[in-house]
Amino acid sequence: MAQGSLKSKTISGVFWSAFQKFGAMAISFVANIVLARMLSPDDFGCIGMLAIFITLSTTFIDGGFGSALIQKKEPTEDDYSTIFYWNMLLSGLLYGILYLASPSIARFYEIPLLCSVLRVEGLVLIINALSIIQNNRLRKQLQFKKLAIIDITSAILSITISITLAANGFGIWALVAQQLLLCSITTLLLWIFGHWHPRLVFSWTSFKELFNFGFFILLGNLVNTFCNNIQGLLIGKVYNSSTMGYYSQGKKLEELSSTSISNVVDRVAFPILAESQNDKPRMISMLGQFITSLAYLTIPLMLLFILLAKPLIVLIYSAKWLPSVHYFQILCIAGIAVSLQGINYYAVAAVGKSGSLLLWTLIKRGIGLILVVGGLAAFGMDGLLAGMVITSYTIYVINAALVHKHVGYNLFQQFLDLLPIAIVGVCSFLIAFFCGKLIHTGMYLTACIQFGIFALLYLGLSRLFRLRAFSNFLEIARDFIFRFKNHNRQEPA
Repeated sequence: MAQGSLKSKTISGVFWSAFQKFGAMAISFVANIVLARMLSPDDFGCIGMLAIFITLSTTFIDGGFGSALIQKKEPTEDDYSTIFYWNMLLSGLLYGILYLASPSIARFYEIPLLCSVLRVEGLVLIINALSIIQNNRLRKQLQFKKLAIIDITSAILSITISITLAANGFGIWALVAQQLLLCSITTLLLWIFGHWHPRLVFSWTSFKELFNFGFFILLGNLVNTFCNNIQGLLIGKVYNSSTMGYYSQGKKLEELSSTSISNVVDRVAFPILAESQNDKPRMISMLGQFITSLAYLTIPLMLLFILLAKPLIVLIYSAKWLPSVHYFQILCIAGIAVSLQGINYYAVAAVGKSGSLLLWTLIKRGIGLILVVGGLAAFGMDGLLAGMVITSYTIYVINAALVHKHVGYNLFQQFLDLLPIAIVGVCSFLIAFFCGKLIHTGMYLTACIQFGIFALLYLGLSRLFRLRAFSNFLEIARDFIFRFKNHNRQEPA
């Protein structure tokens, strides 16, 4: 692929992927504000307790073969059809297991309602499995414009109905309906506009070929998913659904910048980096720009969230959610590292080193599990959260070291590239924090002043010290604007 064509596709992919992610996220965020004021922390807590079972099952269905199809340069129709039927078989099996296990899960949490909730919510596994291949094909082709339109349409329709149900007293079932409607509408639209239907073929040759790469990614993703959601299992069992609800809302808000922004970059970067896997210098250059641009956005956002946590929580969710503030601030510290984990992980996956990823995933997640469980046992919720913070930075360092080994982007160089951004961000944070202590005005006015001080300092210092990430970001922003004005002419129909 020519360099100009690759750059054009990258810019277009990032633009539409960002539009897709942040458009759907904005809709979901507004809906979550409305639902948080209509429903109780217990309702959100119950959904959070079941998240580990749904997400583990979802990861098991698509965890490795989707990545294998993207990583493979020219997947065949037999490849796509084979994995489609495998996904359908696996989703039916896993739903059956969840259906039979739901009474035991409800007894584990000592909340009988969870049995019925899990049996209904679990249907998302089968519905999602119907559209995994269509989604992966569009990602492989960098057709993020179509994905954006489909996701935003699905989000608007599902959330509108969910809010209506909540207003009419359906409680937790309004949240369940939102998930079912979201995946159902998305699946329907992907079948209509994805322009792909499975053939009546199942190729063991294709299955084995994709399995060789996908199996390691699958196991790694399963371990990552389990460890990322173990907190809900522990909090739900040791504490109660209200505590889980406060944690869940803090986590959702933190993910607005850490996971959401990084997911946009990861979704585009993986196929782009895989396309350049045989040209290491070019791949390293692109990876460096991805990482520094991502950090330049996420580090200040996380620091701002820490700075303005209390007024933000009260303004968005109301004062009844104040216990979320403490959890939210600590999660934001971890979020800085979380935002940089994925891009390094997928850079290694792009060059086909899935076996190495699995080995180190087992090591780093094993360390993290010990830290989280040990922290909870020794110091309660603060210990669990501290374990999450340490784990997040450990995972990032290990992923960056794997990039050093398999891709060639020097670990020390990556740290040096990120250091100026971190220094500018922390300096801006500290000045804004201490200015807030000197200001004796209302909570919201103080927050606005602190926000203004932080933003001016961060951008001013970036320009003063000529940060490379700042220049890259300005260039990307200009390309986004140019692409937005010309996408109808440049994008294929």
